[in-house]
Amino acid sequence: MQASSSLLASPLARFLGVLRVEGHDGDAALQDWVALLKPRVISLVVFTGLAGMAVAPKWPSVPVGLVIIACICIGAGAAGAINMWYDRDIDAIMKRTRVRPVPGGRVEPTSALVYAVVLSVASVVLLWLATNLLAAGILAFSIFFYGVIYTMWLKRSTPQNIVIGGAAGAFPPMIGWAATMGSLDVLPVVMFAIVFLWTPPHFWSLSLYACKDYESAGIPMLPVVKGARHTRWQIVIYTFILGAVSLVPSVVGQCGWFYTVCASLLDLGFIYYGLRVLFDKQDDKGNSLTKDKPARYAFRYSLAYLFFLFCGLLIDRVLLA
Repeated sequence: MQASSSLLASPLARFLGVLRVEGHDGDAALQDWVALLKPRVISLVVFTGLAGMAVAPKWPSVPVGLVIIACICIGAGAAGAINMWYDRDIDAIMKRTRVRPVPGGRVEPTSALVYAVVLSVASVVLLWLATNLLAAGILAFSIFFYGVIYTMWLKRSTPQNIVIGGAAGAFPPMIGWAATMGSLDVLPVVMFAIVFLWTPPHFWSLSLYACKDYESAGIPMLPVVKGARHTRWQIVIYTFILGAVSLVPSVVGQCGWFYTVCASLLDLGFIYYGLRVLFDKQDDKGNSLTKDKPARYAFRYSLAYLFFLFCGLLIDRVLLA
């Protein structure tokens, strides 16, 4: 018995040894491991995944539902950890990210990668065992899309990185629905499209006032490559497209009056903030003369927009159905 315990303990000790990290002040703190998962991003991902699960015609049992949410949470966090591992060089340059665990020296790159891979595999396998292959497959692809396609390719190669890469954060509603139903339908696909189209104006608003950071790191964000004025127009264009797509559930009879009213009001608000960004006081190159305050307000509103839009969808489909 003691010999078998030693055999088991040896690989476990080696694995834990990889994860044991010597930072500036000794071992990495628990908060550093949590920070690697990008908890702020996770909160939104979990919410949209929960929404996708809740609006489905059939609900899972409470234990299965908790597993679904946990897997979405862990999978999203694992993708975030891959992103932090790979982007440690540019994160060390940008003021907004230089204090992250890896560039800050509190977590070693190898440890961060092992951590991310283990969590990725665990989340996908657990979701497969608890629900079905379709949901697990979408989760696996979303992790790959964000961790590899966006982080390792799109982010550093094209100003359309956020447009295409936005798909990574748009999968959770489809995962939640597929885990519950074992198939997909119009509504989860539209929810995917809403998050996909929401991402560019949301992130470009941020990039307008964080442009210097991206430029110093050599990241071809739209304001860096095409300029601030072009970015402002793109924000407005995407808010109009998003507004049209957000009303598709009403048009195809998937939602009732409550969602329609909520979506219409929220869309008008987003368009208003987008137009404020467009008509902000600018110099001849489109750079803000007001420190991009309208862009900051648009960024904050975009967070509220998605939250309340999906709340309206939940109320319409669950409470008023």
